[in-house]
Amino acid sequence: METVGDFVAEKMLEKLFNPSTIAVIGATNKKGHVGYSLMKNLVGNGYEGIVYPINPKRKSVCGVRAYSSVAKAPDLIDLAIIATPAKTVPAIVEQCGTAGVNNVVIISSGFKEAGKVGEKMCKDILKISKKYNMRVMGPNCLGFIRPKLGLNASFAKEMALPGKIAFISQSGALGTAVLDQAVRQNIGFSHFVSIGSMIDIGFNDLIDYFGNDPGTSSILIYMESLSNARKFLSAARAFARAKPIIILKSGKSFDGAKAALSHTGTLTGNDLVFEAAFKRAGVIRVNTISELFNCAQTLAMQPRPLGKRLAIITNAGGPGVIATDFLVSLSGKLAVLSSETIKNLNKEMPVAWSKGNPVDVLGDANPERYKKAVEFCLNDKGCDGVLAILTPQAMTDSTEIAKALVGLNTNKPILTSWIGGEAVRKGRVILKQNNIPVYDTPEDAITCFISMYNYSKNLELLYETPATIPHAFTPKTDANRKLIDKAVKQNRFVLNEIECRKFLSNYGIPFVKCKTAKTVGQAVKIAEKIGFPVAVKVLSQDILHKTDVGGVKLNVDSKEKVRKAFAEIMKFVKKNAPKASIQGVCVSKMESKKYELLIGCKKDSIFGPTIVFGMGGVAVEIYKDTNVGLPPLNMALAMRIIEETKIFRLLKGYRGMKGVDLDSIKFLLYKFSYLVTDFPELKEIDINPFAVDEEGGVVLDAKIVLDQNIVKRKIKPYSHLVISPYPKEYITKFKMKNGKNVILRPIRPEDEPLEAEMFKAFSKQTQRFRFFGLIKDITHELLIRYTQIDYDREIAIIAEIEENGKKKMAGVVRLIADHYNETAEFAIVVADPWQKHGLGNKFTDCILKIAKKRGLKKVYANVLRDNYVMLHMFKERGFKITKEREECYAELNI
Repeated sequence: METVGDFVAEKMLEKLFNPSTIAVIGATNKKGHVGYSLMKNLVGNGYEGIVYPINPKRKSVCGVRAYSSVAKAPDLIDLAIIATPAKTVPAIVEQCGTAGVNNVVIISSGFKEAGKVGEKMCKDILKISKKYNMRVMGPNCLGFIRPKLGLNASFAKEMALPGKIAFISQSGALGTAVLDQAVRQNIGFSHFVSIGSMIDIGFNDLIDYFGNDPGTSSILIYMESLSNARKFLSAARAFARAKPIIILKSGKSFDGAKAALSHTGTLTGNDLVFEAAFKRAGVIRVNTISELFNCAQTLAMQPRPLGKRLAIITNAGGPGVIATDFLVSLSGKLAVLSSETIKNLNKEMPVAWSKGNPVDVLGDANPERYKKAVEFCLNDKGCDGVLAILTPQAMTDSTEIAKALVGLNTNKPILTSWIGGEAVRKGRVILKQNNIPVYDTPEDAITCFISMYNYSKNLELLYETPATIPHAFTPKTDANRKLIDKAVKQNRFVLNEIECRKFLSNYGIPFVKCKTAKTVGQAVKIAEKIGFPVAVKVLSQDILHKTDVGGVKLNVDSKEKVRKAFAEIMKFVKKNAPKASIQGVCVSKMESKKYELLIGCKKDSIFGPTIVFGMGGVAVEIYKDTNVGLPPLNMALAMRIIEETKIFRLLKGYRGMKGVDLDSIKFLLYKFSYLVTDFPELKEIDINPFAVDEEGGVVLDAKIVLDQNIVKRKIKPYSHLVISPYPKEYITKFKMKNGKNVILRPIRPEDEPLEAEMFKAFSKQTQRFRFFGLIKDITHELLIRYTQIDYDREIAIIAEIEENGKKKMAGVVRLIADHYNETAEFAIVVADPWQKHGLGNKFTDCILKIAKKRGLKKVYANVLRDNYVMLHMFKERGFKITKEREECYAELNI
């Protein structure tokens, strides 16, 4: 009872990158024009497909017969490349659609970057492409190159060398510069793509495609802006573990962001939020073009380090010191060598060696000395990798030393820096040929080492799957919904202090006890009852920052001072915020705790809600010790946010001082994340300060602002998030016909071993029905793809059963949506021991119910004609079945 499922993006872009027929619309004989460069690159350079120039004014272009329109071409066109003025493009795209063209690359500029008229043309093109089910690359792009096919579908002068790197650039000009550098450095590509303004095909589509491409080992991206963060993170998270995704993101500075906006017509976004998103997606971020390729080559050559402790071997003291300083500046650690390693080095090194790390083997070091030093350090448990530095000296044989290092066998990374020119050239060649990366400078090597470590660390985050429903606390969601509704009905979008307290307390976030006073007399009575000293704050939904308008008085320790504080607050607030409506003051007990923290949420224009954590208090903007994360969070993700701040060193205990209750801070962030996840209406929350010590913490002040663009709209749950939470609401129990109980639940990354075990036990018939043929083995990469899914565009429900105390996977059903999230492919498999017990029927009903809930319009599947059980199940549920040669196509409109 099984059928097959495939990955939609791979099929849709297959003809784009492997076209048999290409039409160049705007082809010309005029040298210096884009249409001429495209034709010269396509014809006579090894591409074996057919190229049709389209130009109504020419009989031939570059010696090839021309046609007046794409419809007049004698063959069905797989790829149309458009290089005509922007205003003509929408009509040409329509012509391509009617002619049955599958894919379009728009080279032309003058769209998003040209203002409102250009934006309208983009919308028109996208509407047309959707109408004809076409994919569009560009506009304002260079095109793409497929070296393996000899296909240069761009106007770049150089032809890329073949290789296993897929490079995606948002800038065509930077793409040509990178291409030129890559040719000089002998770096090859599986694909070289310039995507321009991305009105249709974006980073996510290409990551999906290259992630499934066996000819691609790593994906490199130059990014200026991002228009669909959710889709990008979905794709990156799906493939980052199997293939490194390395990104050079520009627009870090304000001026850089402005330049990028004028270039692409799209906001670049807050750089700290991009950094948080890249970490959560398992992506590597680099800062220069050279780092981009260095990192890709290093990951292809060497294993990733498990930690950031580096041993440095050098034949010169100076480079070793420079390397150490640079390592520490990047938060790396100099490996502390064990006494056994020191003992071994003492035996093999001359007396004058450095007696520690960096290991200075001295200027007269021979190949054997270098090899022993590297080997001893690699064997040290306190070392995660080795950097061997060589400077050319009269006694140094750089070539033979390189040969000595090649023979070392280790599961730790070996990086080298052979500093110099001709004197070290042969040694550098030997190292590269034997998969040991060699760098011009030690700094380049260390940058790669830290990038590799960060990659390993970020991949851990992919296994974290926060759920839609919390455990360990029960939030009062309905009560908070009423608070929001009340404020909106009164046309208010800022909650007052009393409402803020209730709103946070409803999610288990502790707020300092506080009472409201409308008069000075009430304030005095409350203060006496609470006990001095107290804090007195103005109560007004019109004032966000109370301190700025003189609305806060702290450490008020007597009745007289309460009266004075009340009077001064009223005086200053009326002066500094004359239009504010004042409901009175809040009087609360002064909390005396060791540290003040900031916990906040702010909606980013690209990534939606973000969570901010760090040092709080009035000086928060001066110290700027904050870290940013993306919801949803679990406890492990909350801890990662905390430990990446400077104040974390103090919070955990420092120089004899007691640490604070870190578990309470983690739990607070966990609860805060659910608050942000459950309420898309929130625009901004500012908890500052959250006072904490070893006994716990409490909120002293908070501000909550609602999003006026959202509060009156009904939106799909969790659609405001860029990372979908684990859909815990789909967990159900089911009793099979044999009386066995199973748990049906969404798949998780840690289910990979269970799925691998299930696949290995398939009978030949089950394999054939599932994969349309027999399979030798399920690869680790494919298992990652099956288990590490994005719950927004794909859902997989597994049946978990327990036998003899061991959990097993009895089957899995999944839906894989197209890039519009309208149509989804259905795939199901039930393992042999549990077939014919009703699990297949339950799976199918369950997944179709989810499809309806998610608003999908159509579900389809391919089934072998002799899979009678599956076909019967489909017929019972109203699927329309079309018979083909060996397969049947089943389709259900929902």
